[in-house]
Amino acid sequence: MGNKVSIGLLGLGVVGSGVIKLIENHQEELVHQLGCEVQVKSVLVRNLDKERDVEVDRTFLTTDPADILNDPEIDIIVEVMGGIEETYQYILDAFAAKKHVVTANKDLVALHGTALEEAARQNKCDFFYEASVAGGIPILRGITDGLASDRIQKVMGIVNGTTNYILTKMSNEGMTYKAALKEAQELGFAEADPTADVEGLDAARKMAILGRLAFSTDIALDDVEVSGITDLELEDLQYGDKFGYTMKLIGTAECEDQQVEISVQPTLLAKDHPLADVKNEYNAVYVYGEAVGETMFYGPGAGSLPTATAIVSDLITVIKNMRLGISGYHSPKPKFQKKLRGIEDRSGQYYLRIHAKDRVGVFSELSTVFNDLLISFKRILQTPIKKLDVAEIILVTHETSLVTFQEALNQLKQLDAVLEIKSYYKVEGDAADELAGTAKTLQ
Repeated sequence: MGNKVSIGLLGLGVVGSGVIKLIENHQEELVHQLGCEVQVKSVLVRNLDKERDVEVDRTFLTTDPADILNDPEIDIIVEVMGGIEETYQYILDAFAAKKHVVTANKDLVALHGTALEEAARQNKCDFFYEASVAGGIPILRGITDGLASDRIQKVMGIVNGTTNYILTKMSNEGMTYKAALKEAQELGFAEADPTADVEGLDAARKMAILGRLAFSTDIALDDVEVSGITDLELEDLQYGDKFGYTMKLIGTAECEDQQVEISVQPTLLAKDHPLADVKNEYNAVYVYGEAVGETMFYGPGAGSLPTATAIVSDLITVIKNMRLGISGYHSPKPKFQKKLRGIEDRSGQYYLRIHAKDRVGVFSELSTVFNDLLISFKRILQTPIKKLDVAEIILVTHETSLVTFQEALNQLKQLDAVLEIKSYYKVEGDAADELAGTAKTLQ
């Protein structure tokens, strides 16, 4: 290996520029830790003449990936170009050339992570992707290394900064969804096309990666049940606040009796839950271990330097492994065969908002449905909408099975008294609300 390790960089956007800045500015620290220099030898770009956020000698730039993948002097590939199928082939080619790979590409890892890890093992190469989830937060290393001696039971978190920024603005400032999204786009927290973020797909990709590592089983992206925030109404956040809850887009991966349930959905969190106070573009992941109990990882979920920090940390690990001669042994094969928890085995607390006819006897009709299904309530509130001659009824259930709750929804839709089921969301935690003791109950 000598006194220098050479890096090939695929991509030179915001994150790629951050990687070069860190390597250049922290060279003294890198040499101290590793005993050798770290040098970016070649960079793959699409346009040689484009102005960039970092100065790079033009002779280091190339538009031909073969210049990097076939260069025998390059030891490690850092992939920050994005994309899936083309990038997938580049990384396979890198492993075939016995080059180690570090990536920040969550889309690629979520879809092809298992195959890439197998290819890395076969070629005795390292494959690291800490930056693919939660930016600068070392959550993957925390799970695979820090909690390696424990059995992880549940991982839940806020893993998308765009939606968390929008929900913070809606909750704290009373903004509508559209106004909050527009502000997020103006500030650079949301893309011009925010679909992947607001529909929950970005978070789903990250939860697939977290679930795969936490439970040592081959979680696929299609295994994640996904709901986004595009249909959220400000009224639900306001009622949730009165009941002592805060709305967040929560990713959850849970394993019990080797059966996995994994989802991304808007969730009302009790205000004393640690995740409830995570605001704006920040991310946080809550991990429950059988031995350690509860831990939380918090920090910036995106950005040039936070993400680059995770990438360079992976680089350091790869170089240490190279010097020790232990490359390719980091990721064992999945231990357990995947078993997804069936809907009949799922349960939770639920928030429900109903529009019903404002007339005598409505409570009695509703209560018959819930009583027959043995669903009880923690909180109930009725408010009239006078102009429409409609009663708005808001309920928070105690723990009940998902099958039973869905049956309640089906029966409610058949009632003449029910005009519309406006919304329903999962609830996490026990909240102390300002309406306690004053809410009406079904009789």
